[in-house]
Amino acid sequence: MTRIQASDTLIPRQVFEVPIEAGSDQKARDRSNSATDTSSQSSGVKLKKQIGLLDGVAIIVGVIVGAGIFVSPKGVLMFSGSIGQSLIVWVLCGVLSMVGALCYAELGTMIPKSGGDYAYIGTAFGPLPAFLYLWVALLILVPTGNAITALTFAQYLLKPFWPSCEAPIEAVQLLAAAMICVLTVINCYNVKWVTRVTDIFTGTKVVALMVIVGAGVWYLAGGNTDYWDQPFSGGHKEPGYIALAFYSGLFSYSGWNYLNFVTEELKDPYRNLPRAICISMPVVTIIYMVTNVAYFSVLSTDEILTSDAVAVTFGDKMLGFLSWIMPFAVACSTFGSLNGAIFASSRLFFVGARNGHLPAAISLININCLTPVPSLIFLCLITLMLLFIKDTYVLINYVSYVEALFTLVSVSGLLWLRYKQPKTERPIRVNLSLPIIYLIVCLFLVIASCTQSPTEVGVGTVIILSGIPVYYLTIHNPVQWLADTSQTINMWCSKFFICMPNQDKFD
Repeated sequence: MTRIQASDTLIPRQVFEVPIEAGSDQKARDRSNSATDTSSQSSGVKLKKQIGLLDGVAIIVGVIVGAGIFVSPKGVLMFSGSIGQSLIVWVLCGVLSMVGALCYAELGTMIPKSGGDYAYIGTAFGPLPAFLYLWVALLILVPTGNAITALTFAQYLLKPFWPSCEAPIEAVQLLAAAMICVLTVINCYNVKWVTRVTDIFTGTKVVALMVIVGAGVWYLAGGNTDYWDQPFSGGHKEPGYIALAFYSGLFSYSGWNYLNFVTEELKDPYRNLPRAICISMPVVTIIYMVTNVAYFSVLSTDEILTSDAVAVTFGDKMLGFLSWIMPFAVACSTFGSLNGAIFASSRLFFVGARNGHLPAAISLININCLTPVPSLIFLCLITLMLLFIKDTYVLINYVSYVEALFTLVSVSGLLWLRYKQPKTERPIRVNLSLPIIYLIVCLFLVIASCTQSPTEVGVGTVIILSGIPVYYLTIHNPVQWLADTSQTINMWCSKFFICMPNQDKFD
């Protein structure tokens, strides 16, 4: 694929790869030289490696530990049928996520590009499957997840002001929109600010979970063990229910692959990527386990299943006048989680545009801040639009299986590349049994979901397949007016946001 270089005059082969004229390119180079020091000039305009090991751990933990563990651990309990079986599912989901993360560590060090699944699927299977992943992520996965996280933040931050009823939807939407805009500005301005916000709020949510654990231990120490008399009573054995229980658990672990989205900005990725994974995943699993033990010790099964926010119900029962801490903790958790999600997912669209699968303007980098400003603003606008759609929460139900499907495709890519490129350097090489085990489990989950939730699977499949005609109309055989429009937008964004194309070379 043709790459845009700062010194080239290009003729676009695809609708979204836009040429940079020699004259305008020289002006942009002059602006860059006047705004950066000598070392920056020698390295060109590209994303800087500013993420260390602790920042990587904070990103993974911060994105994974969102509102899920505070709001809805009842999904696992509902489909498991018993607290004992529920805890087993939580542990196995953590182990499965760890196995998947180790497989992604091999992919991430073998293919050290930002973009995560998009980069790996493209390398293994070609541009069309990679575009389909990007299509689903762009259309629903990323902006919908971000919108729901922002709405959750707003609902729980406003909870103390409307203690006995729901906050007005307009207030929730406006506060959520303000949050998205603030975090987008932070992400546009400075990567260091992003990592500091992530570090602070990751610490805050871990402290809140420790409060829950501490209260649960104190309650158990008082001899309150009634709910543990028959921990496996009522457990479901049907494969469909087991698959749905795993879906709920894995949803709470989702985000373990987000560090792979920003590999190009990770210091010493060959060492820090696997280290961050091996530190963060056991930490998250342990936190989830002890938190659920605390929930099950204090709250009955019926209380958990009827609660809209388990942590808030727990706080009302155990913390007395300090019960306001739980809504605040949920808000802090979602704030930090959304910050990490915006940072990582914007790089997915940035890489997609750099490869010619999205308008070239999205691949531009601000010459002063060295951040993908157009990609961040593009993501912000899509997320803001979804905030004001009445059925935003419904959308996520249609694509939960799609995430599992594309994760399965990525891990299949690892096995395919082992066969296709056996001599390629792999700084990390996991035991072959790990991707095979992960593949079998993902296959079981995808097949089981087809029988248990055929409507959601059907809609998700239609969304994926709808990307095929889009690919052929805009990428494979583009129409001229789309190419002209993309070029015009690219030039306008270059001037307005003071941006240039990435000058680093990627194979």
